[in-house]
Amino acid sequence: MQNTHMSEKLKALHGSLIDIVTVMNQPQRDEVIIRAADIKLDRALFPLLVGIQRVGPIGVVELADRVGRDYTTVSRQVAKLEALGLIERRAGAKDKRIREAVITPEGKQLTDRIDAARERIGRAVFGEWEEKEFDDMVRLMRKLADAMLKGPPADV
Repeated sequence: MQNTHMSEKLKALHGSLIDIVTVMNQPQRDEVIIRAADIKLDRALFPLLVGIQRVGPIGVVELADRVGRDYTTVSRQVAKLEALGLIERRAGAKDKRIREAVITPEGKQLTDRIDAARERIGRAVFGEWEEKEFDDMVRLMRKLADAMLKGPPADV
């Protein structure tokens, strides 16, 4: 690929990613999903509960890194989730000093409702797309996410 073409496309890609992250980080988006799922949950706890369900068991420091919040704030919010019976904390499998959060059956019921609401919303968003377009986007987004998780080469 030509350098000029690549530079232009990288700028366009970056702009698209910024737009996506901006939309996904908007508090009102979480409120829409919470309402669509017909659940009662503090909006600040929403991404933590979903994160614990998706990647748990997980320690507070790692969870805080994933959601871009201070770990002391996340620790207090995780304690709230535990008090609500939506998660439980236990000694880490690899390091017993780390207390990991894991979803409870009650928490899983909420995240199942969240997933169903998210699917309804997603079907509306992608309703006009061709099946191949959607399949290609899913495949390429996973490829991009994997490359980004790996990080840049050491020689950059």
